[in-house]
Amino acid sequence: MRVSVIRKDIKFTPDSKRVVARYFMNGEERTKQMVARIMMLNEKQVLETLEQTLREFARRHRNISAIFFRHCEKIKPIIEAMQIDYEAMTLDRKMLIGSYCTMEYAIESAAIFNPSIIEDFDQSGLEAGEKRVIISFRATGEGHISSIVFRRGILDKDNNLQVMKIGHNIDKAEIEHKTLFNKERFLLKLSEMHTQDRYIAQIMQDLPNEFEFAVLKSMVNTALSDPSIRQERRTALEEILWLADSFYDLQFKHDSDLTERVIFPISESESRGIEDARFVRFEDDDGSSRVMATYTAYNGHAILPKLISTEDFYTFRVMPLHGAGAQNKNLALFPRKIKGKYAMLSRIDGVNNYIMYSDRVTQWNVPILLQEPRYPWEFTQIGNCGSPLWTPDGWLVITHGVGTMRRYCIGASLLDLEDPSIEIGRLSEPLLSPLEDEREGYVPNVVYSCGAIIHNNSLILPYAVSDYSSTYAVVNMDELIDALKKSK
Repeated sequence: MRVSVIRKDIKFTPDSKRVVARYFMNGEERTKQMVARIMMLNEKQVLETLEQTLREFARRHRNISAIFFRHCEKIKPIIEAMQIDYEAMTLDRKMLIGSYCTMEYAIESAAIFNPSIIEDFDQSGLEAGEKRVIISFRATGEGHISSIVFRRGILDKDNNLQVMKIGHNIDKAEIEHKTLFNKERFLLKLSEMHTQDRYIAQIMQDLPNEFEFAVLKSMVNTALSDPSIRQERRTALEEILWLADSFYDLQFKHDSDLTERVIFPISESESRGIEDARFVRFEDDDGSSRVMATYTAYNGHAILPKLISTEDFYTFRVMPLHGAGAQNKNLALFPRKIKGKYAMLSRIDGVNNYIMYSDRVTQWNVPILLQEPRYPWEFTQIGNCGSPLWTPDGWLVITHGVGTMRRYCIGASLLDLEDPSIEIGRLSEPLLSPLEDEREGYVPNVVYSCGAIIHNNSLILPYAVSDYSSTYAVVNMDELIDALKKSK
């Protein structure tokens, strides 16, 4: 049974004007040469060069002088190794050095895609039938490095989306890394990452049951400084730091607009991108709510599933997911507990949909096979397109399927409310397939979503167009649920 879909005439497209001031390190030797040249300038020359830079770039960034100073601090050990008295340097000279360690990065110049949508915490001052929403996107720039960006909007009674004006200055967060770790859980995650035990056993053995990040980092760096170290051991030791560096908090300034906040890759585990965040408004048993998202951290050769949570979109907590089920991509958290346990969809084998339950939101084991490819349009693989949606008739799961010519289509399934491992129905035909004018992009023939909501008895489904731009569609819930029930 074909379900009618209304595609809305709105498009989110890449914007190369949205830039972030990013730390730039040009190698230790070149940095030393650069610093030496700056140290040759007198104070008048330093001030003139700095003022010229500020004239050209200050309007493009919030408090860029503080950014310059922070980036200079990053190379303080290099400067001091040159026998330069860092503390005696003027603030202007430090800022000038920092400006040479800074580059602009256009965060969404290549693509803005794989959106998810949630209800905003604030629903005040709206007309009947309206809903304030937050849409997240995977934004990519030069080198296809991915980050998370946001837009705010209001859905009206006719499901038309009014997008709020975006801010001009992109704001990166202040970062605070986790400082204390449990050795048993840390070793378990290293095992899940397949880190070679024989290369790290000595260091981990010398650590107490609860150890500090600074102590671990010092021990690993000492081992890495051995010029005769074998590459296999170097890789294993770097993976220790990679894991420890993956726990952190982000704090955005309260004078920044949501559209100006970017969650940019921080740790080594995500140095090549933060991919496909699936945001969900999670309702706790006590009635409180928070926003959580699963995403994939990618460092160029390995992936690490991670969880991010926030209660206000100013402060975010980031941590890796653990367990035999926290593997591969495509994890999506249910919006509430089921029979006292957290529930998660996953695709641990890259082909099939699984479901998992856990007492801890970061620990996932015992994945249960839920769905296998059934129809030709999903024969390559089936996965979720975001967190399940509660309906009186069951959990609505928006899926994606990959078929011939690696074409991605969007489907839908209905799962039992009390036992989501039971499939009530699944559409035999795609809910959404790439139209002719949606086939061209960075990755052709793809429609994809990372999360939908229900509003005015309609499914509001944002989706990406061939990994380049994004739009959204609307589906009548009565028609969709009826088709799913009949599909069984």
